[in-house]
Amino acid sequence: MSEQPLTTGRLYGVGLGPGDPSLMTVRAVEVIAAADVVAYHSARHGRSIARSIAERHLRPGHLEEPLVYPVTTETTDHPGGYRGAMEEFYEEAAARLAAHLDAGRSVAVLAEGDPLFYSSYMHMHKRLAHRYPTEVVPGVTSFSAAAARLGEPLVEGEEVLTILPGTLPEEELAARLAATDSAVVMKLGRTFPAVRGALEAAGRLSEARYVERATMPGERTGALAEVDPGSVPYFSVAVLPSRIDRPVTAERGEVTVVGLGPAGPRWLTPEARGALAAAQDIVGYSTYVDRVPVRPGQLRHSSDNKVESERAEFALDLARQGRRVAVVSSGDPGVFAMASAVLEVAAQDPYREVPVHIVPGMTAAHAAASRAGAPLGHDYAVVSLSDRLKPWEVIASRLRAAAEADLVLALYNPGSRSRIWQVGKARDLLLEHRAPDTPVVMARDVGGPTERVRIVRLGELDPAEVDMRTILLIGSSQTCTVRRGPGEGEQIVWTPRRYPEG
Repeated sequence: MSEQPLTTGRLYGVGLGPGDPSLMTVRAVEVIAAADVVAYHSARHGRSIARSIAERHLRPGHLEEPLVYPVTTETTDHPGGYRGAMEEFYEEAAARLAAHLDAGRSVAVLAEGDPLFYSSYMHMHKRLAHRYPTEVVPGVTSFSAAAARLGEPLVEGEEVLTILPGTLPEEELAARLAATDSAVVMKLGRTFPAVRGALEAAGRLSEARYVERATMPGERTGALAEVDPGSVPYFSVAVLPSRIDRPVTAERGEVTVVGLGPAGPRWLTPEARGALAAAQDIVGYSTYVDRVPVRPGQLRHSSDNKVESERAEFALDLARQGRRVAVVSSGDPGVFAMASAVLEVAAQDPYREVPVHIVPGMTAAHAAASRAGAPLGHDYAVVSLSDRLKPWEVIASRLRAAAEADLVLALYNPGSRSRIWQVGKARDLLLEHRAPDTPVVMARDVGGPTERVRIVRLGELDPAEVDMRTILLIGSSQTCTVRRGPGEGEQIVWTPRRYPEG
């Protein structure tokens, strides 16, 4: 009967760095030299990049375990398809390594870059690390090497770096690229056309850099827009470097009107984040400008809330000077906000040639409705109660028409320190057409630190409890309320999608 080892062997995941053997860490060299078994992945041709990087540190006494993929990019007749074939391969490879570990032999699994960053080693780690003593030796990542070869910072200050696989759908890539400051897209090769399209859709193509085989023979760098798609190997990355202190290359400026949503950064869309990050100048009402993260080199121009036309003209003048300008609005810029003010000025000389883009945002009405349930589930009308830009008689006639049509109403700008009577007048007018127990959603500072959402009856609506930060959602004759949950439950409100005939 053969003797069993007293202890199992130790598993090592060894990061080799991006390709240049001189970029291996001292610890990686030590582990490889001391290991009993050296394992490495390869395609069916048998050539392993990982082995070639570590080759000078291999010795005749090493047991080598080539882990040969059954498929790479080709099709397979495995009954489980590509995923099934790979899962079977990983299980079989892990079993082979486990046999060595059970025999008391130490096993070093070689991995290009870092073992826990898009590495095949992770599949061994997940299957073996909980069963055997394990050490992961970190390595220099390919994106770190790419940035070094470009000689450009990836991120600085408060910038955000996003790492993306090129295998994501093009539309998803575009959304993420538009929303981030800096980015690295891995796994190019056949995905390159989609990655290039995503960069173009995100408005980032001119910034994008290309790095192929960083630190390895055949290394190539350059502007990504100039790369031939047919020449791109798998071992290449797309890089969007830091935007801080980047030279301005735009020949003409533009204005982008950006909806910030009703509150903080959780309500921003990816497109809005990208537009804010790309702007050289931020223009807007001071309260909204303060919600935009401060970026080095970006100029901020705050003003009072009652100078929309002047603010629009100022932004367009900056754009005429070649600046990229973001005009910010709360909620959606096209709903009682800056989009119409900018377009009104932009329709006149000398601004007709200035590009103007509108980036939508979550509206206050929709945000408030989501907190209360689904009061806007059927037809509804949106009315501003502010009579600063239109006579009260017009507001009253529109309220009356909407009430007669039995529409749910979203009432913006219901009151302020200088406008205290409009809510009471609107309530009395609506009571001519609606029952006193019609549900009303009173939503204040939705998404903000002082958020408060209540459901009251129309007949009990108190104007003293309404201010400029409040939005009112007035139900129709069909709007319902119910309490759900344990105890007294939470009151919710919704308007059915079906309207009764007759």
